Amino acid sequence: MKIIFAGTPDFAVPALQMLIDSEHDVCAVYTQPDRPSGRGKKLKPGPVKQLAVDAGLAVFQPETFKDPQQIQQLRSFDADLLVVVAYGMILPQEVLDIAKLGSINIHGSLLPRWRGAAPIQRAIMAGDKETGITIMKMVRKLDAGDMLHKEKCEIGDQETASQLHDKMAKLGAIGLAKTLPLIESGTVIAEPQDESLVTYAEKLHKSEAQVDWTRSAAELARKVRGLNAWPVAQTVLNGQVLRIWQAQALDVDVQQTPGEVLANKEKVFDVATGKGVLRLQEIQLPGGKRISARSFLNAHDVTGCQLG
Repeated sequence: MKIIFAGTPDFAVPALQMLIDSEHDVCAVYTQPDRPSGRGKKLKPGPVKQLAVDAGLAVFQPETFKDPQQIQQLRSFDADLLVVVAYGMILPQEVLDIAKLGSINIHGSLLPRWRGAAPIQRAIMAGDKETGITIMKMVRKLDAGDMLHKEKCEIGDQETASQLHDKMAKLGAIGLAKTLPLIESGTVIAEPQDESLVTYAEKLHKSEAQVDWTRSAAELARKVRGLNAWPVAQTVLNGQVLRIWQAQALDVDVQQTPGEVLANKEKVFDVATGKGVLRLQEIQLPGGKRISARSFLNAHDVTGCQLG
Protein backbone atom coordinates (compact mmCIF):
# COMPACT_ATOMS: atom_id res chain seq x y z
CA MET A 1 0.00 0.00 0.00
CA LYS A 2 0.98 3.64 -0.47
CA ILE A 3 0.96 5.13 3.01
CA ILE A 4 1.17 8.68 4.32
CA PHE A 5 2.53 8.68 7.87
CA ALA A 6 1.81 11.50 10.32
CA GLY A 7 3.60 11.59 13.69
CA THR A 8 6.06 13.62 15.69
CA PRO A 9 7.52 12.29 19.01
CA ASP A 10 9.39 9.17 20.15
CA PHE A 11 6.13 7.24 20.57
CA ALA A 12 5.62 7.27 16.79
CA VAL A 13 9.13 6.16 15.84
CA PRO A 14 8.74 2.34 16.10
CA ALA A 15 5.61 2.45 13.92
CA LEU A 16 7.37 4.46 11.22
CA GLN A 17 10.41 2.19 11.39
CA MET A 18 8.15 -0.84 10.93
CA LEU A 19 6.62 0.76 7.82
CA ILE A 20 10.06 1.61 6.43
CA ASP A 21 11.14 -2.02 6.90
CA SER A 22 7.92 -3.40 5.38
CA GLU A 23 6.84 -3.96 1.79
CA HIS A 24 4.63 -0.86 1.96
CA ASP A 25 5.54 2.43 0.31
CA VAL A 26 5.78 5.38 2.71
CA CYS A 27 5.14 8.09 0.14
CA ALA A 28 5.24 11.03 2.59
CA VAL A 29 5.85 11.79 6.26
CA TYR A 30 4.02 14.65 7.95
CA THR A 31 5.37 15.92 11.26
CA GLN A 32 5.18 19.03 13.42
CA PRO A 33 7.42 22.00 12.54
CA ASP A 34 10.83 22.07 14.23
CA ARG A 35 10.67 23.68 17.67
CA PRO A 36 13.28 25.67 19.66
CA SER A 37 15.18 23.45 22.09
CA GLY A 38 17.97 23.73 24.65
CA ARG A 39 19.64 26.80 26.11
CA GLY A 40 20.42 28.22 22.69
CA LYS A 41 16.80 27.76 21.57
CA LYS A 42 17.99 26.35 18.28
CA LEU A 43 15.41 24.69 16.07
CA LYS A 44 15.50 20.94 16.61
CA PRO A 45 13.80 18.30 14.45
CA GLY A 46 11.48 15.87 16.19
CA PRO A 47 12.30 12.14 16.40
CA VAL A 48 9.98 11.20 13.52
CA LYS A 49 11.49 13.82 11.21
CA GLN A 50 14.99 12.65 12.07
CA LEU A 51 14.14 9.05 11.21
CA ALA A 52 12.35 10.06 8.02
CA VAL A 53 15.26 12.20 6.83
CA ASP A 54 17.74 9.43 7.62
CA ALA A 55 15.58 7.02 5.60
CA GLY A 56 15.40 9.41 2.64
CA LEU A 57 11.64 9.93 2.89
CA ALA A 58 9.79 13.06 1.78
CA VAL A 59 9.02 15.19 4.86
CA PHE A 60 6.36 17.89 5.18
CA GLN A 61 5.81 20.18 8.19
CA PRO A 62 2.75 22.39 7.68
CA GLU A 63 1.63 24.66 10.51
CA THR A 64 -1.98 24.06 9.48
CA PHE A 65 -4.13 22.36 6.87
CA LYS A 66 -6.28 25.43 6.26
CA ASP A 67 -4.29 26.26 3.13
CA PRO A 68 -5.89 24.57 0.08
CA GLN A 69 -2.39 23.97 -1.30
CA GLN A 70 -1.66 21.66 1.62
CA ILE A 71 -4.76 19.63 0.84
CA GLN A 72 -3.79 19.48 -2.82
CA GLN A 73 -0.30 18.31 -1.82
CA LEU A 74 -1.84 15.46 0.19
CA ARG A 75 -4.10 14.47 -2.70
CA SER A 76 -1.15 14.34 -5.08
CA PHE A 77 0.29 11.31 -3.30
CA ASP A 78 -2.77 9.21 -4.25
CA ALA A 79 -2.28 7.29 -0.98
CA ASP A 80 -4.18 4.18 0.06
CA LEU A 81 -3.98 4.89 3.79
CA LEU A 82 -3.12 7.62 6.28
CA VAL A 83 -1.45 6.33 9.47
CA VAL A 84 -1.42 8.80 12.37
CA VAL A 85 0.59 8.32 15.58
CA ALA A 86 0.86 11.18 18.09
CA TYR A 87 0.95 13.80 15.33
CA GLY A 88 0.06 16.68 17.64
CA MET A 89 -2.54 18.38 15.47
CA ILE A 90 -6.29 17.85 15.08
CA LEU A 91 -6.85 16.89 11.46
CA PRO A 92 -9.85 18.25 9.53
CA GLN A 93 -12.31 15.79 7.98
CA GLU A 94 -11.01 16.66 4.52
CA VAL A 95 -7.61 15.28 5.50
CA LEU A 96 -9.05 12.19 7.22
CA ASP A 97 -10.92 11.31 4.03
CA ILE A 98 -8.05 11.89 1.63
CA ALA A 99 -6.66 8.34 1.41
CA LYS A 100 -8.62 5.64 -0.43
CA LEU A 101 -8.97 3.38 2.65
CA GLY A 102 -9.28 6.22 5.15
CA SER A 103 -7.18 7.08 8.19
CA ILE A 104 -6.13 5.03 11.21
CA ASN A 105 -4.53 5.97 14.51
CA ILE A 106 -2.46 4.17 17.15
CA HIS A 107 -3.76 5.23 20.57
CA GLY A 108 -1.99 4.46 23.84
CA SER A 109 -4.81 2.78 25.76
CA LEU A 110 -7.39 0.02 25.55
CA LEU A 111 -10.25 2.10 24.26
CA PRO A 112 -12.82 3.25 25.21
CA ARG A 113 -10.85 3.67 28.47
CA TRP A 114 -8.57 6.71 28.53
CA ARG A 115 -9.42 8.73 25.47
CA GLY A 116 -7.37 11.89 25.35
CA ALA A 117 -3.89 13.32 25.70
CA ALA A 118 -2.27 11.39 28.57
CA PRO A 119 -3.57 7.80 28.55
CA ILE A 120 -0.33 6.15 29.68
CA GLN A 121 0.14 8.42 32.69
CA ARG A 122 -3.52 8.34 33.72
CA ALA A 123 -3.63 4.55 33.60
CA ILE A 124 -0.74 4.34 36.06
CA MET A 125 -2.10 7.06 38.34
CA ALA A 126 -5.51 5.36 38.46
CA GLY A 127 -3.95 2.07 39.51
CA ASP A 128 -4.83 0.14 36.34
CA LYS A 129 -3.19 -3.29 36.20
CA GLU A 130 -3.44 -3.57 32.42
CA THR A 131 -3.24 -1.28 29.42
CA GLY A 132 -2.24 -1.50 25.78
CA ILE A 133 -2.71 0.11 22.40
CA THR A 134 -5.76 0.40 20.19
CA ILE A 135 -5.64 0.85 16.44
CA MET A 136 -8.77 2.67 15.41
CA LYS A 137 -10.41 4.42 12.50
CA MET A 138 -10.10 8.18 12.75
CA VAL A 139 -13.16 10.41 13.09
CA ARG A 140 -13.48 14.06 14.04
CA LYS A 141 -14.55 13.27 17.61
CA LEU A 142 -11.52 12.73 19.87
CA ASP A 143 -10.41 9.06 19.95
CA ALA A 144 -13.96 7.92 19.23
CA GLY A 145 -13.49 5.89 16.03
CA ASP A 146 -14.25 2.21 15.56
CA MET A 147 -11.60 -0.13 16.98
CA LEU A 148 -9.69 -2.34 14.53
CA HIS A 149 -7.12 -4.09 16.74
CA LYS A 150 -5.79 -4.16 20.31
CA GLU A 151 -2.51 -5.26 21.91
CA LYS A 152 -2.52 -5.66 25.69
CA CYS A 153 0.23 -5.43 28.29
CA GLU A 154 0.48 -5.51 32.06
CA ILE A 155 1.50 -2.45 34.07
CA GLY A 156 4.34 -3.40 36.42
CA ASP A 157 4.07 -2.53 40.10
CA GLN A 158 7.10 -0.22 39.86
CA GLU A 159 6.77 0.75 36.18
CA THR A 160 7.04 4.46 35.44
CA ALA A 161 5.19 6.31 32.71
CA SER A 162 8.41 6.75 30.74
CA GLN A 163 9.14 3.02 30.88
CA LEU A 164 5.57 2.10 29.92
CA HIS A 165 5.65 4.69 27.12
CA ASP A 166 8.64 2.99 25.49
CA LYS A 167 7.10 -0.47 25.83
CA MET A 168 3.81 0.66 24.32
CA ALA A 169 5.48 2.48 21.43
CA LYS A 170 6.92 -0.88 20.35
CA LEU A 171 3.55 -2.53 20.97
CA GLY A 172 1.97 -0.01 18.61
CA ALA A 173 4.29 -1.07 15.82
CA ILE A 174 3.45 -4.73 16.45
CA GLY A 175 -0.28 -4.01 16.33
CA LEU A 176 0.06 -1.94 13.17
CA ALA A 177 1.93 -4.74 11.42
CA LYS A 178 -0.94 -7.11 12.23
CA THR A 179 -3.65 -4.67 11.15
CA LEU A 180 -2.35 -3.49 7.78
CA PRO A 181 -2.82 -6.84 5.94
CA LEU A 182 -6.42 -6.99 7.19
CA ILE A 183 -7.11 -3.47 5.94
CA GLU A 184 -5.47 -4.22 2.60
CA SER A 185 -7.49 -7.42 2.12
CA GLY A 186 -10.73 -5.84 3.30
CA THR A 187 -11.14 -8.38 6.12
CA VAL A 188 -10.59 -6.06 9.09
CA ILE A 189 -13.47 -6.03 11.59
CA ALA A 190 -14.40 -2.59 12.95
CA GLU A 191 -15.84 -2.65 16.47
CA PRO A 192 -17.74 0.44 17.70
CA GLN A 193 -16.72 1.80 21.09
CA ASP A 194 -19.12 1.43 24.01
CA GLU A 195 -19.79 5.05 24.96
CA SER A 196 -20.94 4.01 28.44
CA LEU A 197 -17.39 2.84 29.23
CA VAL A 198 -15.57 5.98 28.09
CA THR A 199 -13.07 7.65 30.44
CA TYR A 200 -10.91 10.65 29.60
CA ALA A 201 -7.18 11.09 30.10
CA GLU A 202 -6.75 14.82 30.55
CA LYS A 203 -3.52 16.50 29.51
CA LEU A 204 -0.89 16.64 32.26
CA HIS A 205 -0.29 20.00 33.92
CA LYS A 206 2.70 21.23 35.91
CA SER A 207 0.37 22.05 38.78
CA GLU A 208 -0.21 18.32 39.29
CA ALA A 209 3.42 17.80 40.30
CA GLN A 210 2.92 19.05 43.87
CA VAL A 211 2.56 16.19 46.36
CA ASP A 212 -0.34 16.32 48.82
CA TRP A 213 0.92 14.35 51.79
CA THR A 214 -2.58 13.88 53.21
CA ARG A 215 -3.25 11.41 50.38
CA SER A 216 -2.45 7.73 50.84
CA ALA A 217 1.02 6.34 50.21
CA ALA A 218 -0.36 4.02 47.53
CA GLU A 219 -1.90 6.93 45.62
CA LEU A 220 1.25 9.02 45.93
CA ALA A 221 3.47 6.17 44.72
CA ARG A 222 1.29 5.86 41.62
CA LYS A 223 1.50 9.62 41.13
CA VAL A 224 5.30 9.55 41.29
CA ARG A 225 5.40 6.79 38.68
CA GLY A 226 2.79 8.46 36.47
CA LEU A 227 4.57 11.83 36.45
CA ASN A 228 7.97 10.34 35.59
CA ALA A 229 9.43 11.73 33.29
CA TRP A 230 7.22 14.88 33.17
CA PRO A 231 6.39 16.99 35.07
CA VAL A 232 7.89 14.90 37.94
CA ALA A 233 6.32 14.82 41.41
CA GLN A 234 7.74 17.38 43.83
CA THR A 235 7.60 18.61 47.38
CA VAL A 236 9.40 21.27 49.43
CA LEU A 237 12.23 20.42 51.84
CA ASN A 238 13.72 23.23 53.94
CA GLY A 239 12.60 25.82 51.40
CA GLN A 240 13.91 23.94 48.39
CA VAL A 241 11.96 22.05 45.75
CA LEU A 242 12.66 18.35 46.02
CA ARG A 243 11.77 16.34 42.91
CA ILE A 244 10.73 12.73 43.52
CA TRP A 245 11.63 10.41 40.64
CA GLN A 246 10.97 7.09 42.33
CA ALA A 247 9.16 6.05 45.50
CA GLN A 248 7.54 3.03 47.11
CA ALA A 249 4.40 2.78 49.21
CA LEU A 250 4.67 0.97 52.54
CA ASP A 251 1.55 -0.29 54.28
CA VAL A 252 2.63 0.85 57.73
CA ASP A 253 0.55 2.60 60.38
CA VAL A 254 2.15 5.81 61.66
CA GLN A 255 0.99 8.56 63.99
CA GLN A 256 3.14 11.35 62.60
CA THR A 257 1.72 14.31 60.71
CA PRO A 258 1.45 13.73 56.95
CA GLY A 259 4.63 15.04 55.32
CA GLU A 260 6.86 14.43 58.34
CA VAL A 261 10.13 12.60 57.67
CA LEU A 262 10.36 9.59 59.96
CA ALA A 263 13.35 8.84 62.13
CA ASN A 264 15.39 5.82 61.03
CA LYS A 265 18.72 4.09 61.47
CA GLU A 266 18.87 2.48 58.03
CA LYS A 267 19.39 5.49 55.75
CA VAL A 268 15.90 5.26 54.26
CA PHE A 269 13.86 8.36 53.40
CA ASP A 270 10.42 7.51 54.80
CA VAL A 271 7.64 10.09 54.89
CA ALA A 272 4.32 9.87 56.72
CA THR A 273 1.21 10.20 54.55
CA GLY A 274 -2.53 10.26 55.13
CA LYS A 275 -2.41 6.48 55.07
CA GLY A 276 0.84 4.53 55.20
CA VAL A 277 4.42 5.59 54.48
CA LEU A 278 6.03 6.73 51.23
CA ARG A 279 9.67 5.67 50.91
CA LEU A 280 11.52 8.05 48.60
CA GLN A 281 14.06 6.18 46.48
CA GLU A 282 15.38 8.61 43.88
CA ILE A 283 15.29 12.37 44.34
CA GLN A 284 16.75 15.61 42.99
CA LEU A 285 17.44 19.08 44.36
CA PRO A 286 17.50 22.20 42.13
CA GLY A 287 20.68 22.29 40.05
CA GLY A 288 21.63 18.81 41.19
CA LYS A 289 21.59 15.37 39.64
CA ARG A 290 19.12 12.59 40.29
CA ILE A 291 20.53 10.57 43.18
CA SER A 292 19.44 7.74 45.42
CA ALA A 293 17.76 8.70 48.66
CA ARG A 294 20.48 6.78 50.52
CA SER A 295 23.19 8.95 48.95
CA PHE A 296 21.21 12.06 49.83
CA LEU A 297 20.84 10.99 53.47
CA ASN A 298 24.58 10.40 53.75
CA ALA A 299 24.96 14.18 53.45
CA HIS A 300 21.69 15.44 54.95
CA ASP A 301 19.91 14.77 58.23
CA VAL A 302 16.24 15.33 57.52
CA THR A 303 14.69 13.41 60.43
CA GLY A 304 11.66 15.28 61.73
CA CYS A 305 11.60 17.71 58.79
CA GLN A 306 8.19 18.61 57.44
CA LEU A 307 7.75 18.31 53.69
CA GLY A 308 5.16 20.54 52.06
